[in-house]
Amino acid sequence: MELLTIMVKYPSYIKLYEEGKLKERVETAYNILKECTVCPHQCKVDRLKGNKGLCKTTDKLTIASFFPHQGEELPIRGINGSGTIFISNCNMSCVFCQNWDISQKGEGYEYYPEEVADIMLFLQEKGCHNINWVTPSHVVPQLLKATYIAVKKGLSIPIVYNTSSYDSIRTLRLLENIVDIYLPDFKFADDKLSIRYSKTANYTKIAINSIKEMHRQVGDLKTNSKGVAYKGLLVRHLVMPNNVSNSIKALNLLKTISPNIHVNVMKQYYPSYKSNNYPELNRTLYEEEFKEVLNYARKLRLKVIRD
Repeated sequence: MELLTIMVKYPSYIKLYEEGKLKERVETAYNILKECTVCPHQCKVDRLKGNKGLCKTTDKLTIASFFPHQGEELPIRGINGSGTIFISNCNMSCVFCQNWDISQKGEGYEYYPEEVADIMLFLQEKGCHNINWVTPSHVVPQLLKATYIAVKKGLSIPIVYNTSSYDSIRTLRLLENIVDIYLPDFKFADDKLSIRYSKTANYTKIAINSIKEMHRQVGDLKTNSKGVAYKGLLVRHLVMPNNVSNSIKALNLLKTISPNIHVNVMKQYYPSYKSNNYPELNRTLYEEEFKEVLNYARKLRLKVIRD
């Protein structure tokens, strides 16, 4: 029990900071922005000079909102909430995105890393159990710099990396011993679907390899005596209408990563954004579709987490 207390009070990034390695990670990450290969799109634009790639983001980042979030899974939100920072823009273009005004239109305000650091400290002061970066894949360098500044000022709660899983392995390795909790989506087990619904090629291979890397870094989900996560991996999978077969394939792939992998099978789908252009997606999810996928996850003996 004492070890758990230490882990909660002393996240991995503090040791990196004390060793001087956190600053080195920031410098390495910013060098990637010069000819940007932060995410798998490999746009190779100079974001330090204000240029933008597919993510529509320069060396600043745009934030739509930040607050103690009570809508995440129980191990993430705990009692006091997850210190969620909703980052605008995205490196995917999901036609069914329920936050399309943020992810596709980029609504929000630009912040410098110093300001983001203050946001993280504000959320910590509010009693949040963690700092939750939502849609961070395209702004990892900026978030690393914000973390470095925040640690100098007293940040001491775990960081959650809440991602679509369309991530670069090179970028994820910069996060090792900085991010303690990975919260990835695994959307598609078929690239025909990822191209049709998200305009993203090679999603399945990239996402599975990314989730494998996340698991290598942090292992299976671990919680303290109150059920709050302090380290590990929790994968989300959204069940979509007329796509039960995709969900079954997705769960089978996740099982290969770890027999004890924690998964949230999600039923929150509803038609949004451009879904009306895709007849098979232009309805709510049937309860029997969700139950079929949920029961299959249990049949595989996955560690199923409910909201």
